[in-house]
Amino acid sequence: MSFSDFSKIETLKELNTFLQDKSYISGTSATQADVTAFKAFQTAFPDFSRWFNHIASKSEQFETLPAGEAPAAEEEDSDVDLFGSDDEEVDEAAEKLKQQRLAEYHAKKAAKPAKPAAKSIVTLDVKPWDDETDLEALLAHVKSIEMDGLVWGASQWIPIGFGIKKLQINCVVEDDKVSLDDLAEAIEAAEDHVQSTDVAAMQKL
Repeated sequence: MSFSDFSKIETLKELNTFLQDKSYISGTSATQADVTAFKAFQTAFPDFSRWFNHIASKSEQFETLPAGEAPAAEEEDSDVDLFGSDDEEVDEAAEKLKQQRLAEYHAKKAAKPAKPAAKSIVTLDVKPWDDETDLEALLAHVKSIEMDGLVWGASQWIPIGFGIKKLQINCVVEDDKVSLDDLAEAIEAAEDHVQSTDVAAMQKL
């Protein structure tokens, strides 16, 4: 027997009468005939089907309570995060993956040979105030300046006129560590000896 046209009230009555002494439409277990009838009923009465299934799932809560007492499900549900465990699992998995990728990145980076630092050879001209300036004190001052990435080299005195000599000194600097402006400022801090500092030459190593 088939029940598929639930647009007719007679079909509902016939199905109800038919199921009075049966659990299934055909045989002793659920078959395609039961599924067909169920889907046909849902199609004809979608809102009723939704309400019926919803109340059926809640009915056990009412059956276990004393008469007249309503369940506090709605109040309790507001404090329950039904999806919390799933979110926590997702967050934990994402964090684990992030840490794994970070570890792989650092391991890969550590395995790469370090690139040599970019360096330059710089020739500086340091001019004294006059011919009475203590040149040895000026040279000592310049070479006393220490910076990370700075190495002083050879120096010489070059006459520039009127008995005045300028100091020309070489140094090797790491480009990322030493600012030539800062270096010049440090040299010119000896105001009693230094008039000015200029970069005479510069060459990348």
